[in-house]
Amino acid sequence: MNKGRSERPAVFLDRDGTINVEKDYLHRVEDFEFISGVPEAIRRLNEAGFLVIVTTNQSGVARGYYPLAAVEALHRHLQAELAPYGASIDAFYICPHHPQAGVGEYRIECDCRKGRPGMLLQAATEHGIDLASSWMVGDKAADVEAGVAAGCRPLLVLTGYGRQESEGLPETAAPRLPNLPEAVEYILSQAHLAQS
Repeated sequence: MNKGRSERPAVFLDRDGTINVEKDYLHRVEDFEFISGVPEAIRRLNEAGFLVIVTTNQSGVARGYYPLAAVEALHRHLQAELAPYGASIDAFYICPHHPQAGVGEYRIECDCRKGRPGMLLQAATEHGIDLASSWMVGDKAADVEAGVAAGCRPLLVLTGYGRQESEGLPETAAPRLPNLPEAVEYILSQAHLAQS
């Protein structure tokens, strides 16, 4: 933890189906496409003082479908695409593992694959994040589970796999929002209520 710096709240974002249109095992820059309104929503989080951290399970690496370098290149592209909107991601955390389908060094039972909280806990340590005032937003039950396990408030968006995933989640597990822009609106309204 960085000494002498007060802890900040973060919004942890899943990537596929939350930030960008869900495309199975997305790894090519030319296939990347923002969900409508997402760049502006991320800018609003930046302006409100939240750290914006992407946490993404990338089992396609474990399965040998594409190398980790392809994921990192896609993240550089994502960041470049946000720049014209005055928006940015503060950090990216990637889990390239899978306990059954992984190949070689990537076939392990890890703590970073969501629904475990490893990526969020690592980010909290490295960036001085106050987890209790932070949020985890994603389109899968695993995102909700990781957020709860890390001590964040979870939100489920209904883009990507969100609609079908919501059917298997109890209503009390997480509020459901139509998409990331609506989730950001909800987060900012809750932050405003906390301050008033």
